[in-house]
Amino acid sequence: MINRIIAKIHPRLAVVVHDLTMVWLAWTAITSIRWSFESARPELGLFGPEVLLVLASQGLIFWITGLYKGLWRFASLPDLWNILRAATLGALAITVTLFLYNRLATVPRTVLLVYTPTLALLLGFPRLAYRYWKDNRLDFLSRSPAMRVLVLGAGRAGDTLVRGLVRENRYRLVGMLDDNPQIRGARIHGVPVLGTLEQLPDLARETAAQMLLIAMPSATSVQMQRVVGFCEQTGLPFRTMPRLADVVAGRSSFGELKEVAIEDLLGREQVQLDWTSIRTGISGKRVLVTGGGGSIGSELCRQVARLGAASLTILELSEYNLYRIEQELRREFPELLLDARIGDCGDTVGCERVFSLARPQVVFHAAAYKHVPLLQEQLREAFRNNVLGTHAVAEAADRHGVECFVLISTDKAVNPSSIMGACKRAAEIYCQNFAAQSRTRFITVRFGNVLDSAGSVVPLFREQIRAGGPVTVTHPEITRYFMTIPEACQLILQAAVLGKGGEIFALDMGEPVKIAYLAEQMILLAGKQPGRDVEIAFTGLRAGEKLFEELFHPLENYQATTHAKIFLAQPRSMAWSLLTMLMQQAEQAVREFDEVLLRRILDQLLPEFEARGSDTTATVIPFSARPS
Repeated sequence: MINRIIAKIHPRLAVVVHDLTMVWLAWTAITSIRWSFESARPELGLFGPEVLLVLASQGLIFWITGLYKGLWRFASLPDLWNILRAATLGALAITVTLFLYNRLATVPRTVLLVYTPTLALLLGFPRLAYRYWKDNRLDFLSRSPAMRVLVLGAGRAGDTLVRGLVRENRYRLVGMLDDNPQIRGARIHGVPVLGTLEQLPDLARETAAQMLLIAMPSATSVQMQRVVGFCEQTGLPFRTMPRLADVVAGRSSFGELKEVAIEDLLGREQVQLDWTSIRTGISGKRVLVTGGGGSIGSELCRQVARLGAASLTILELSEYNLYRIEQELRREFPELLLDARIGDCGDTVGCERVFSLARPQVVFHAAAYKHVPLLQEQLREAFRNNVLGTHAVAEAADRHGVECFVLISTDKAVNPSSIMGACKRAAEIYCQNFAAQSRTRFITVRFGNVLDSAGSVVPLFREQIRAGGPVTVTHPEITRYFMTIPEACQLILQAAVLGKGGEIFALDMGEPVKIAYLAEQMILLAGKQPGRDVEIAFTGLRAGEKLFEELFHPLENYQATTHAKIFLAQPRSMAWSLLTMLMQQAEQAVREFDEVLLRRILDQLLPEFEARGSDTTATVIPFSARPS
């Protein structure tokens, strides 16, 4: 026990002894030097009453100003300021004490003036010297030398990154690269700007770099693809700073270093939204999100909570997904009125109960089955959930006077070749035509694949790469549209504000991406080589799968809207009596598990639908033998 107390006190005691020694040294030295210019000097002694009073006065000021609370290991400018403050206040305290003691009879006025800067220097220099020694001694004692690092990007982000890394013992900054010719040859915090990004492979070799750090948080996906391409040529590991959108959203901190994610390469320019109109449409409203535990649904819940909804009700079939998003929202938005409900959209009684309790003004219908191959042989379940589920929620919204109903759809509903796509198209048709019969604004938002959503290709590839491969791609030429989950949800919110009722809004998905390219990049980002460390196998198109997706049907005559990233498709009308009759027949067919009748109903709703055969025979083609 005594040993622990001594161990705890000892460092502070050493600091006290050091500081009082510096006070004694400063006072006696200055006093001796000043009296050396006089022929008659008083006998003060090294530890006379005057010196003891000085030590007592200054020690009391040290304690009051909290000088001993700071650690020498982390001495910085605030500590130096506190030292200067303590020395100044100490001089005043000494003046008052000695005036009361002997009217300052033995203290020349110049001693009091010189004492403050001298003491500040004697206290501050050892602290800074100790920190410098602690910061640098590990470079000599460490078994492995500091990692040699090249920083890509010499803008504000690069400046911030370098400023932070120069204090790190783990890294040794050997240079920076930037395409701006005006800063070529300059030095940023002592680190030289060596050349352009195109020179990276050569400069990395010449500087013997061991790691590359990308400091370009505002770079577009095209710029990131270019930079990552240069990084991959070097064969060195590389990290990046988070994107500005992630920092603003609180998903990352600005100085954080992370691995380059596939979203950094396939994401697009930050979407500019009319947040004023979006906030007006959501703030203070009662909102219901079906499928709120899924990838899109959960992000919609976060956005709605962030926009200040009066209340949020979540209807979700998966107990675990509902539990997870409920816990997150209660933690992040404790003031939000939240009601999490387990339920199936196809359960009309359950839907009616939820609408009666929640009395929503805005409904986002995100609940749906979406896995194409899995649903291809399960028409009843696909129709029951994706079509009749939408039918049940839409009718409940109409009965309860909902202001706005947004159906989350997919590009697979355009010229559908799969059961999943055909059912989503049938849901679109119902909502489009129901809009003319209801006071509720029914709006459909259609978009493509969402990066890293549950059941999508990105987590599948990630798992396959982790297992050593092969990574399975259905066809060398297959392409898909991609966007990030937050971007998709923000555009959904924007479309909800734009819609007047009955429209189909399609989100601008940018350029389609080859799935083979996606697989190659994910393997490379994992630090492996395609075809050598991880094989890519082309297995053939699956039942209901298309080589490429479309966002519009030729008859929909799409046109631009006031938002550059959102397009409007003209709805195709259908006789309401025929549509309601088909829905009634479908409900009967679902109850009787009559998939033949359900298929005939789909054919009547979608004359253009021609489902592919169910032959799922796959031919595995190795990566090395793929077409060029």
